[in-house]
Amino acid sequence: MKVAYLDCFSGIAGDMTLGACIDAGVSPELIEEPLRELLPGMSLEVEQVRKAGVRAMSVHVKAERTSILRTALNIRSLLERAPVPERARLLALQIFDRLADAEARVHGTEVGHLVLHELGEPDTIADVLGVAICFDALDIDAVHASAIATGMGMARSEHGLLPIPGPAVTELLKGVPVYSGGIPYELVTPTGAAIVAATATRFGDPPPMTLLATGYGAGDRDLEQPNVLRIMIGEVADARTATTTETAIEPLVVLETTVDDLDAETIGFVCEEARRLGAHDAYAIPATMKKGRPGAVLTILSPPELEHTLRDLLFTQTTTLGVRRRNEHRYVLARETITVTVDGHDIRVKLARDATGRLLHASPEHDDCATAARALGLPLATIRERAAAAAR
Repeated sequence: MKVAYLDCFSGIAGDMTLGACIDAGVSPELIEEPLRELLPGMSLEVEQVRKAGVRAMSVHVKAERTSILRTALNIRSLLERAPVPERARLLALQIFDRLADAEARVHGTEVGHLVLHELGEPDTIADVLGVAICFDALDIDAVHASAIATGMGMARSEHGLLPIPGPAVTELLKGVPVYSGGIPYELVTPTGAAIVAATATRFGDPPPMTLLATGYGAGDRDLEQPNVLRIMIGEVADARTATTTETAIEPLVVLETTVDDLDAETIGFVCEEARRLGAHDAYAIPATMKKGRPGAVLTILSPPELEHTLRDLLFTQTTTLGVRRRNEHRYVLARETITVTVDGHDIRVKLARDATGRLLHASPEHDDCATAARALGLPLATIRERAAAAAR
């Protein structure tokens, strides 16, 4: 498994991430070509610079400035038709959706009504799509990150002076370890925060890995310390060896709707279908609706990339007229599935481990245990106990 580790000791921005990826081996032309199709006249200016003695790649987007105000939906439509591999397109949409959702929350509006000013500029679009292209080209399977230095003080924006880190950044970095670093400047941009929020699943020290490449992306400002983002790319043997001293933090989207005119069988079908399509989980909780009518709250825990598929499932398979959504994170244990044999019958067992690799749970697959129990004429509990013991 190939892991990218983002070392954010001087913060993170979209152009810093692009520079780090280019320094790690991605060709600028691979990024520039599809961007030119979306944004005619656009080009990347890439140069090697030094930041406090450290060599790094600086990236600037050159594009004609216009008076066009782009909405979040405009930019999303632009990214959807980008001439890039599907994996890169989905990641770009995932990063942008995080960014747009945070901006909408900060400004107290719906994403569909959000007009992007600074974030609607070509350089933001180039950063989001360019980073997605890079992660796909580098064949990254997982992203880890350090705690993130944000800077401190006040920064000037089109809305006037705002505290550092800015409101959109703090919205995006919920659940992420941060610190100021004592530096009186803005070190994290909304685009940089969105990249972390959409991709990073673990925070802390680098995982044990065989280091394959390192890249440094330069920030604009000169600081006493190197103002760079370092990306370290390495191979780990499996998910367990990728575990750091921190518990894994995984992003997810919670989709929820309340209905009072669906029968129990339909509710059960929707939950089963959601899990079949790739939801982490789906469940229903009884609710009392207006006039005392019995109803249910349907909740789906969706991977970010499946949000729209699972949202459409709720719209097509239920009678709801609206679906609530929110971004959350969950702590997850490292897990794997092995097969053990109990009296000649194969039984799958799911193992869960903590951050040190210590086994916490061994959960035999119910259907396999039930099949073995019927064939052997033994209690189901006995089969479960033997399978769990064999797995341990």
